This record gives sequence, C-alpha cells and structure tokens, in this order.
Amino acid sequence: MSRKEPQKPGRVLLLPIDSIEPSPYQARTAFDEPEIAALAVSILQNGLLQPVSVRRVGLRKYQLVAGERRLRACRLAKLEKIPAILADFDDSESAALGLLENLQRSQLDPFDTARGIKEVIRLWGCTQAEAARRLGLSQPALANKLRLLTLTPEQQDLCTANHLSERHARAVLRLPEGRRTAALEKIARDNLSVRQADKLVESMLAAPKGPSPCRKTIPMVRDVRFFVNTLQHAVDLMTQKGIAATTSCDKKDGCLEYIVRIPVGSDGRVAPGAPAAPAAAPTTVAESPAVPASAPVTTDTDQTEDFAVQLL
Repeated sequence: MSRKEPQKPGRVLLLPIDSIEPSPYQARTAFDEPEIAALAVSILQNGLLQPVSVRRVGLRKYQLVAGERRLRACRLAKLEKIPAILADFDDSESAALGLLENLQRSQLDPFDTARGIKEVIRLWGCTQAEAARRLGLSQPALANKLRLLTLTPEQQDLCTANHLSERHARAVLRLPEGRRTAALEKIARDNLSVRQADKLVESMLAAPKGPSPCRKTIPMVRDVRFFVNTLQHAVDLMTQKGIAATTSCDKKDGCLEYIVRIPVGSDGRVAPGAPAAPAAAPTTVAESPAVPASAPVTTDTDQTEDFAVQLL
C-alpha cells in the first residue's frame, strides 16, 4: 500500500510543476497566448503572487483546481517549482471552483461559460435554479447562457472567431436554425452592434421565408350562357352514349330553370336507348335569356328523374 503524504488541506506547498496535471473540468478552451506570455514575464520579475489551488489525486500527484493561466505562465517561464494551496475537493466542487474563478477573474468565452455551467449541473446533479443560486446567477441569466449551446459548433466557432458577444449570439437564436449562419456572417462582416443585430433579426423574421406558393385563381364567370352551354354539352354526351336524356329551360322568379330528364328503369338504373345522331349545335342563351319557344319535353315515360339547375 502506498504511504499517505502528511500534508493537510489548506496548507501552501512548494510543488514540482511537473507533479500538477491540468483540471479535466477546465471550462476555458481558448487562451490568449500574448496574455499568458505577459503574465510569464511578470512572474519572472515579481514571482507568483497568488498560489494556484490543487487537490491530491495520488502519491505526489496533484490536479489543478484553480489557476490554469498562472500554471501555463509558470510553465512558459520554465519554473521548476511553484507555490500551491492544497484543497480537499471532490469532482463537483473542483469543477465549480474552476468555473467561478474564470467567471470572476477573466472574461470567458460565452460558449465556454455555458459548457462549464452544463458540466457543473451534471456533476452537482441539481436543477438550473439550484445551480444559479450556487453560482451567484439569476435563473433567467443561467438559462440564457445554456441556450447558447443550441447553436451548432460551426456557428459557435463563427461567433468566437469574430469576437461576437453573448448578446449577438442570443439575438440570432430567434431565427430558425437554417438562417442563423447567414445572420451571424452578416453581423460579423458588417461589424454590427447588438442593437443593429436585433434589427437585422427582426427584418429577417418579417421577410418571406421563400417564394410564395402560386395561388390558383378561379375566375368568376358572370355570363349565364357559359353555364347553359356546359349543361347542354353534358346532355349531348349522354345522348351520344345511348341515354335518352332531354332538357327543358324556363325562366321564372328571376331565375333560369334548366331541367335535365333521364329515363330510368324499375331497378333505378338508367334506361338504355338508341344511340342518338350527332348532336346539333349546343343550345345558347341570349344575353337576356328568355324561355325557349319550343323547349323539348319528355312524354314517353313516367319513370324519369329530373335534375333541376337554377341559374340566378
């Protein structure tokens, strides 16, 4: 069995820098290299004024809890040993402390912040409301940060590469997913402010999403002769097929009554008849239709069915 080290939590230790491994819960994914280089110069001149925080993960092995930028600067400065505060934290506490340090000390990329919050919630196994309370955020603010993760990785990279703010990113979330990239590209290209980005999104939401479908327009036909000729044509087709259909036309009460009579047998089926000769020219109706002088009327059977059509 390995022998436990005597150090107690809270003590400041001078640790070999190679014995400290990075935190797997580091929220920050991008670091400003010139800023790290400047910090390394300051550490060489003045020393590390604030120790990093670590936790023990094995015999003479430590894991960074807070101070990623300071650790990187010390490595860049070729320091062999650095002061570190030994902390007794579990995974969830270590992740939360690292996130809080980044939130308080240096401006995090908004997507790094959102990913860090999501990881802390997972480790804590808590609700958004509880996480907001423990992180010192309002619940709406925390929810808004998490919503940023609904942008695709490509859209997130576009925001980061062009230094777009959290509010820029939140503005385009109002758009459908397929239109967000175009909006972000325009915001970056034209260097739009947050207010201008909001106006851009509003204009994109108000604009048609695509070509309007062609509407089928049914023209209104006001000439009654069109309908009469259509009915007569249908009757002509029936007579050509051997159905002894007849028609009558009358005008009454301001209406033109057009009756089609089709003989049927006792079984209710259309009674066959001899095929008719080719139909004469279709019946036409004058501009002010009057009752035809000799409208054909059926008289050879009682079993007929009348279909009356009133044309106003």
